[in-house]
Amino acid sequence: MAKFKKKKSSPTPGPEPKPVKEPPVEEGKIPETEPVESKPSSPPSEPQTNDAEKSDKDKKLNLLFWLRVGFAVAAGAMATFLFDGIVDMEEKRWTSIGFMIIVFIVTVIIAKGMKMQLPSSDRKKIVTQGIGSYIFIYLFIWVLTNTLLHGSTAVTGIPSPLP
Repeated sequence: MAKFKKKKSSPTPGPEPKPVKEPPVEEGKIPETEPVESKPSSPPSEPQTNDAEKSDKDKKLNLLFWLRVGFAVAAGAMATFLFDGIVDMEEKRWTSIGFMIIVFIVTVIIAKGMKMQLPSSDRKKIVTQGIGSYIFIYLFIWVLTNTLLHGSTAVTGIPSPLP
């Protein structure tokens, strides 16, 4: 490895800052300041929306969220009874997940029918609004109803608290 020698010279002197002279302030007088001009901002890329339009958009997105929650509860419970005849657990699982996706696509179609006036940057909200809640509530209700329906028939060695 190469060794480097340390510099022993002093740093190069730079230009010295000039002292700023402030104008003398007479007692009791406040120095005048220059008016601050506001710079014109660039025009917004999205058209300005008023409060009524925002409120309408928020109400429709809120309605879409709760619509998906309701559909998740109903579809999760329906999946238990619709696919009860399928014996193979793997086939039952994938059929139920496919059913969940089909019901979600139905909610997307309903959302498009709501004719929400969303800016182009928010177009994906039609699909993403409440998707996490939809998936987890669907799976929770599906597992819960399956457990309530078939839980007492499983032989696990642990006594069931349900009659």
